[in-house]
Amino acid sequence: MTPTEAYAALVRRSKEIGIIHSCAALLSWDQQTYMPPQGARWRGEQMAYLSALAHQKLADPQVGEWLAQVESSTLTADPQSDEAANIREWRRSYERAIRVPAALVEELARVTTAAQQVWQEAKAQNRYKAFQPHLERIVSLKREEAHALGYSGHPYDALLDEYEPGMTTEEVRSLFTHLTRELTPLIQRWSESARRPDTSILRRDYPVERQRIFAEAAAAALGFDFSQGRLDVTAHPFCTGIGPGDCRITTRYNPRYFSEAFFGVLHETGHALYEMHLPAEHAGTPLGTACSLGIHESQSRLWENQVGRGRPFWEHFFPRLQQTFPHALADISLETFYFAINEVRPSLIRVEADEVTYNLHIVLRFELETEMLTGNLQVADLPGAWSEKMQQYLGLTPPDDTQGCLQDIHWSFGGIGYFPTYTLGNLYAAQFMAAAKAQLGDAELMRDFRNGQFRRLREWLIDHIHRHGQRYRAQELCQRATGEPLRTEPLLTYLREKYEPLYGS
Repeated sequence: MTPTEAYAALVRRSKEIGIIHSCAALLSWDQQTYMPPQGARWRGEQMAYLSALAHQKLADPQVGEWLAQVESSTLTADPQSDEAANIREWRRSYERAIRVPAALVEELARVTTAAQQVWQEAKAQNRYKAFQPHLERIVSLKREEAHALGYSGHPYDALLDEYEPGMTTEEVRSLFTHLTRELTPLIQRWSESARRPDTSILRRDYPVERQRIFAEAAAAALGFDFSQGRLDVTAHPFCTGIGPGDCRITTRYNPRYFSEAFFGVLHETGHALYEMHLPAEHAGTPLGTACSLGIHESQSRLWENQVGRGRPFWEHFFPRLQQTFPHALADISLETFYFAINEVRPSLIRVEADEVTYNLHIVLRFELETEMLTGNLQVADLPGAWSEKMQQYLGLTPPDDTQGCLQDIHWSFGGIGYFPTYTLGNLYAAQFMAAAKAQLGDAELMRDFRNGQFRRLREWLIDHIHRHGQRYRAQELCQRATGEPLRTEPLLTYLREKYEPLYGS
């Protein structure tokens, strides 16, 4: 077999695995939207089978032979070529796969599928004890996975690398330490300011059907193509890319709170735009796959916050919002509404947190899951540790576990190492937006938003981020798009420039 033939074989195998992952994504979407509760056990068997099958195809020794052939050929001569990028990422995936026993992969899929159903019920009933044994099993399995994968620093490195390739626990800790140190006094000053928004206007009567229509219109304006996607209701909002031409987003509606669904839709639309603009011709290969979850999260946070909570966006959409909800907003000015959706106030729930305090929610989770992974924190002690860190970082104590350690789905699906990508996403988003403004013109871009036009920003993101897939690792992609490595300063600058006029410096 020639190197060219070996490369073609790798492409075929990669696309086969991509189809398996696509089927698993569809089953996962169905589980969280329409699957009857009693289907959880059988769904666990389905997911375990697909996970084992994908792992078997990836860890096949033949893959290692094909990789050895292409790596020693001229196909990797240009490190920026399509072939070299795919080969680099296939090697990374193969090395991870051969280190993890197939039985562990299968057991993780089975355990986490069941755990998600238990988590949903435990959260609704405020029964941490019901979920605890499942989380203990998950943490134990993820510890096994980390040791199987291997690491040079912290065992968390092995799990973090699944979501943010190349980043280490120490790098995350360093970024988070600096960000926390700078954010803490800002949060204190702004949350204690005598200037306070009237957020009660967001908790008036907002009929769900009108919320849906308005949210769909806003998503479409940003570029969400409903011929390639759909919006459904679920307990925890998410976006899942099934494959080219099929991207699903979800939200949850609260008839007495406008922000919950609307900004959730903007957030998931950002994810969906990334999925919809990955190069379809490379689907199933690294070049048709998102760079990292931190980069993915940058797209959702950019559209939700930097655009969707910005004044220019609402100069266009607020008159339409008043027409949609005349009883709730007829007597409200744009300034009053804009201040309300940008309140800075420590809160209990991560997905409802403002963009300033949000990062402290992530620091809390990062610290807790690293401690659970090493065994320094026992799963049984998680509720108490959660309360202590909430008090430390946000000055709040959860009244129950539903509003505390049970609020997020991530640990139930085994997503240890996932949470840091949210704050990394905020950092990338600020840096990308600053670069887009510099290249497209800040005033011109804001004028676009006032006119309800988002094409130029969307195309900048497609050109600098979406179309590259995994051609570059996240740090290199950031350097190429912005001219600088990832830093905390662009986010801090953005927050100061936005919130000091609202709350006073």
